[in-house]
Amino acid sequence: MDDKLMLMIPGPTLVPETALLAMAQHPIGHRSGDFSKIMAEVIENLKWLHQTKNDVLILASSGTGAMEAGIINFLSPGDRILCGCNGKFGDRWAEVATAYGLQVEKITAEWGQALDTEKFRQHLEADQDKQIKAVIFTHSETSTGVLNDLETINGYVKAHGQALIIVDAVTSLGAVSIPVDELGLDIVASGSQKGYMIPPGLAFVAVGAKAWSAYEIAKLPRYYLDLGKYRKDAAKNTTPFTPPVNLFFALQATLRIMQGEGLENIFARHDRLKTATRTAIKALGLPLLGPDTVASPAVTAVAPPPEVEAEKLRAIMKKRFDIALAGGQDHLKGKIFRIGHLGFVCERDILSTIAALEVALIDLGYESFTPGAGLAAASRVLVKS
Repeated sequence: MDDKLMLMIPGPTLVPETALLAMAQHPIGHRSGDFSKIMAEVIENLKWLHQTKNDVLILASSGTGAMEAGIINFLSPGDRILCGCNGKFGDRWAEVATAYGLQVEKITAEWGQALDTEKFRQHLEADQDKQIKAVIFTHSETSTGVLNDLETINGYVKAHGQALIIVDAVTSLGAVSIPVDELGLDIVASGSQKGYMIPPGLAFVAVGAKAWSAYEIAKLPRYYLDLGKYRKDAAKNTTPFTPPVNLFFALQATLRIMQGEGLENIFARHDRLKTATRTAIKALGLPLLGPDTVASPAVTAVAPPPEVEAEKLRAIMKKRFDIALAGGQDHLKGKIFRIGHLGFVCERDILSTIAALEVALIDLGYESFTPGAGLAAASRVLVKS
């Protein structure tokens, strides 16, 4: 059946009809008073979502653009940084930093495992001359479904006293609580196609006072991604360059939806869907890539047994049920599949996905579970919730 596609991937995610209809409106002038009113509301609600009174700046880019902006606006060539690498996106930020001539020291962990916070402590405490200028890492590592320990790493950065913390929150913002002001986070980047529940095209950078002080002496080249321009114009409820106006219509709509649900309810829903998904996968006898203790509320990575080819499973899910699952990346390509459960995802979507997954597994000749076991396991979690 056409037009029934269900995106159960970690991005782009499902979009509410309210936001789709908002995007269908005629564009308006981005220098108009009407757009400024939308911009003002959106900025206020973004600060609510980030739990901050600091600047939250809006870029026309992907989450990668937000992270690149977070790096180049506050650092200088040759600066020494620590970069946490335990998946595709941690590796990417190390590549971006290297491209800009920064001295990158990697703190690594096996894909599927969380970053070892002790290694951050050791590196930062050893830096008696305060040469480390920034610590960069991914909060929710999309490629593996692992949630890194933001609070602990941030504590060690704060104890260092000089280094900035630059957080990739692309798949965690809107799925898990990130109290920017309470933690004193310096730079937090995210993207529209994840927890914000709108299509790709917008990115967000929350910037604190310490980062703005670093901005004044930073010497890396910047122009389109110069956050000073965005800050100056945001104070007047406008943008330095032409924005995707209709995405602002959608963002206005979804932020209103999120406010209606409430922060604590949003976070509880994501945790509930994560638990239901992981419990169902275990009931089906399928191995999970990472342990429960570091499981992301945004995405679950599954490492199927040898008799189940991940790509064939994804193909059946797409062709027969019109449900899209994500595949593995880099060396995990063909070895895992990933189920997204962030943004505009509800309990019905999880139950539908698990039911379809059971049929697909049976189609592939996998018989190490009792039919209905996954669905029953997920249902028990949701009933208790």
